[in-house]
Amino acid sequence: MALSVQMVILSIYDAPGEAKSLGPVSGPNRQKDLCTFCTVSLDQEEVFRTKVFDKSTSPFYGEDFYFEIPRPFQCLSFYVYAKSVFQRDLAVGKVSIRKDDLCKYSGKEHWFVLQPVDPNSEVQGKVHLEMRLNEVDFCLCFVLWLFRIIECKELPLISGQNCDPYATVSLVGPARSDQKKTKVKKKTSNPQFDETFFFEVTRSSSYSKKSHFQVYLHFLSFILTFLHFDYLIIIIKKKKNLDLSVIWWYDRYLLQPKGNGSKSKSDDLGSLRLKLNYIEDTVLPPACYTPLCNLLLKSPDVKPISASSAHILGDICRDRYEAVLPMVRLLLHHNRFLPFVSAVAALELENTQEANTIFRGNTLATRCIDDMMKIIGKNYLAVTIKPVIDEICESNKTCEIDPNKLKEGDNVESNKENLQVYVQKVFTSITQSSSSCPPLMCDVFKALRHLACKRFPGDPHVQYSAVSSFVFLRFFAVAVLSPHTFQLRSHHPDPEISRTLTLISKTIQTLGSWGSLSKKLSSFKETYMYDFFKSFQEDKCIEKVKKFLDEISSKVSKESSGLEDAVVLKEGEVQKRAQGKKRLGKKNFKKRWLRLTNRDLSYHKQKGKEAVCTICVKNILAVEKLDESAFNRKNMFQVLHSEKPLYVQAGNCVEASEWLDVLGQVCRCNEGRLTTFHPSNYVGGVWQCCKSQSSSAPGCKPCTTTMLANLQLDIDCDREAERIFSLLSLNDTKLQNMEDACATMVVYQGPQREQEEYSKFTIQEPKETFQTLQQLRNIMEELQQQHHIRNDPTAQYGSLVEQCYYDQTSLSYRKIKAPDSVFLK
Repeated sequence: MALSVQMVILSIYDAPGEAKSLGPVSGPNRQKDLCTFCTVSLDQEEVFRTKVFDKSTSPFYGEDFYFEIPRPFQCLSFYVYAKSVFQRDLAVGKVSIRKDDLCKYSGKEHWFVLQPVDPNSEVQGKVHLEMRLNEVDFCLCFVLWLFRIIECKELPLISGQNCDPYATVSLVGPARSDQKKTKVKKKTSNPQFDETFFFEVTRSSSYSKKSHFQVYLHFLSFILTFLHFDYLIIIIKKKKNLDLSVIWWYDRYLLQPKGNGSKSKSDDLGSLRLKLNYIEDTVLPPACYTPLCNLLLKSPDVKPISASSAHILGDICRDRYEAVLPMVRLLLHHNRFLPFVSAVAALELENTQEANTIFRGNTLATRCIDDMMKIIGKNYLAVTIKPVIDEICESNKTCEIDPNKLKEGDNVESNKENLQVYVQKVFTSITQSSSSCPPLMCDVFKALRHLACKRFPGDPHVQYSAVSSFVFLRFFAVAVLSPHTFQLRSHHPDPEISRTLTLISKTIQTLGSWGSLSKKLSSFKETYMYDFFKSFQEDKCIEKVKKFLDEISSKVSKESSGLEDAVVLKEGEVQKRAQGKKRLGKKNFKKRWLRLTNRDLSYHKQKGKEAVCTICVKNILAVEKLDESAFNRKNMFQVLHSEKPLYVQAGNCVEASEWLDVLGQVCRCNEGRLTTFHPSNYVGGVWQCCKSQSSSAPGCKPCTTTMLANLQLDIDCDREAERIFSLLSLNDTKLQNMEDACATMVVYQGPQREQEEYSKFTIQEPKETFQTLQQLRNIMEELQQQHHIRNDPTAQYGSLVEQCYYDQTSLSYRKIKAPDSVFLK
């Protein structure tokens, strides 16, 4: 018997944009003195936080967050806080959106009314319990109920730490209340109780008839409550109307608030404007996507390229910029991107009439290259411009040179000097970075340069403009303008710094075009920009730009010399377990600043301080998750190297996932990597996971497999194929119109008549294109059928997740509904 598992993989992009008319908060704060910030939480776990916005009741946060959701969740919540006069965080209000409702708001901006923050409504988790009728005798009017609390999962954290939960179970009814309590489980959010309670029900003297006793039983109900000292955490709903015909229940429930949350009267707390983009993919087994992947990967070999499935996808989705990304990622993973983009670029150049407009439009070729540079060029940007961007954002020097935008007291000459220093640093870091340019980018630039020279052999500048239109205009200039988009900064810059970055970006674009088109100073529209560029020596700049473009598009791809400065890939505050101390206790964990570069991993007492310990990246043997049971803490991972393991706790599940990803990428090609690891720790002379007594015993669990490739990419091909299938399904009407256009062109042999719906497609060979469309249609029908077979409803908030009954014939449990672990990843 084969079991097909559906994996729901989630990603979300959210922008806490603007709050208006924020209401009062408790304490001696006046509304005009409010300093507010917004947090993003999965259930009760905070994953992102905006900067503090000073003294405004209508702040504009303007921050973007993109993250993959690494675990199941029930609600996505946004909390608005205000800083009190004592710098305490006071809750103003919140917006909570259930997972099932996210699709309603995806893709558009909405104003959400802030709701009061009620502790009794801040719930999450699941409970596994068993209840059965252990003994019944209606003649003697006697019933004995068995209630077993097995375990609870995903309880909320208390002040960022695991709680000390215990459970109470009560049998209540008319003139009856019988309560029993479990033991307290210390510091865990997944307590294993496995405790059994018996509740005896006998006939009261007030019931003279046996029939009255049966009616009385019908009004009994169980209430299960989970508590933490001084905190009411969660309460499960009542099981009303106990059915005596069902002798055995084995249930899993999602927990819900006490009384569904208190309905306290809310003042006018204000509103929060959000823009959400929510993507949820139901990924089928890999074999289901093999035909679609094979068809897409054959695209570079199809003649003409416009008849290929990849080109057809770009053709029908040209109005959706993000539609090309899954196709690009799939081609990159299988090393098929270069031949495809070369063929598509050649087709575009055939329709380009003037050299000065080369690769300037929003075409399939430019979109593919844009996405490629964003995917593989992140480390390249970190090497080149991140240090300068950090300096600009932290020094906060004024660089405004527009006379109309100068503030009172500003010195335009001083500002011009500041701007010139920054531009020179950015320009120099770019033009001296050819050795760090990723090999694939060099190969693409080389192909573009060759195609441009072939199309316009009489233009000496086209070989440079074909490359500079991407590397300067679409890569470096965009990254300088919006560093947050390329993960160069964690937050959007302030308005003044954003203006500085805008001027630098504009300057870099112009300097890059000098080397390709010999642009003159007289072309500037703004007088202040004309005066500013007089300070640059044009001939020297042109020479540097041409030299740089030659190097990154030469016949031999430049390899890294290995002498470049260390590049910070990720850093942040974590909890690190001290080595050689007792297993439990707060003293075992200390706050440290963890810093990862392309050379080493180090931790520091504080940011900017000297490293306490440094581990060379080449010596890392594995990076794996650590079971929560090891230290009774969530979001832990371990770095295995030649010495004792380094145990680290990240701030939240998203941070932990990001650390695992980036650490796995930098060490996956290391020699001597481990194939197995221990998911728990070694304490008391034994490994807690496999009970092996030797500290050097081989691991008991296989290490996470990593993709050995030249590109540091983490691509799930099945997921990308599923997104491509979704895009094709959404554009089914356009596919049908394209088929009709091909059929018309084949049948009708006279002069081709342009029809509005047909002119949007690129059809060079209608027969080949029609055959590809038919193949796509067959594959889509098969995938649709597979989705229909595997379609399984997801669990609702506060609903029954799994229910079993005991089959006395087979002497085993039988599932009534599939558990959420079947369809949640």
